Amino acid sequence: MSIRLSQTAHAQQFLEEVSGNLNDAGNPRAKALIYRILRDTVNIIEDLEVTPQEFWKAVNYLNELGKNQEAGLLVAGLGLEHYLDLLMDEADKEAGKTGGTPRTIEGPLYVAGAPLCKYEARLDDGLDPGVPLFMRGQVRNIQGKPVAGAVVDVWQANTGGTYSWFDDTQSAFNLRRRIETDAQGNYRFRSIVPSGYGCPPNGPTQQLLDQLGRHGQRPAHIHFFISAPGHRHLTTQINLSGDPYLHDDFAYATRDELIAEIRFSEDQDLAREFGVQGRFAQIDFDFELQPAVVALEQTRMERVRALEE
Repeated sequence: MSIRLSQTAHAQQFLEEVSGNLNDAGNPRAKALIYRILRDTVNIIEDLEVTPQEFWKAVNYLNELGKNQEAGLLVAGLGLEHYLDLLMDEADKEAGKTGGTPRTIEGPLYVAGAPLCKYEARLDDGLDPGVPLFMRGQVRNIQGKPVAGAVVDVWQANTGGTYSWFDDTQSAFNLRRRIETDAQGNYRFRSIVPSGYGCPPNGPTQQLLDQLGRHGQRPAHIHFFISAPGHRHLTTQINLSGDPYLHDDFAYATRDELIAEIRFSEDQDLAREFGVQGRFAQIDFDFELQPAVVALEQTRMERVRALEE
């Protein structure tokens, strides 16, 4: 039997009270958000006849999610972070802001303050025996002109699929650098070919994905923030061609324009020019930045990140 208590005047006034809407203190925006969350939650409880056992199981799940610091992982896995990108894409379309490299999700693993290098950098500390990767490209505006002095902020996983700062076996800022482009907008770096990875198999995110019949795997990818005065900040990532999860990313970050062709080679003459031996890989990838209309567009979106205040 479905009970619709939420439709009664008493219940509606109760939700207004607990949301703070009946007092003059507090934050109006917070009140509006909490009221909507509570209203929709009680509707879900009634519509789907959620039992007390299911309710408290959900509360415990939230506790486990926080304890494992996987909230950022879950919002990616449920497509919510991608959905924010889709909303921003539509807002750009309505405002006539077109062109440039597409955005895609940031994910939860950025760390501020990576070393800043001029024009080129080595990302890895040399301890991971992965395949050497040499990546280069140009930062341009939407008219195709090079953007000198742009900052290419890059971070990636190692061959084990883990990130420095979150993996204490890696050195500080391993596989993280900021690179300032040269007069022609060029950047280049040496790294290692990253591995794709999955959610912690025993963590709360994967447990929920299991209930949905979904995997928690990501293809190999490299993250970027691209910024320059007078241009819109770009949050994006490239996914490496040939990965089995390229078009089956649990975080929905793959976009066709962001698939980077990775070329593996065993040309030892070229390897010696790069200062390596054996197999290596190359990627060429250019970025295009839209012009900033207001100053706020030049900065990355505000959110809590490691080492940021």
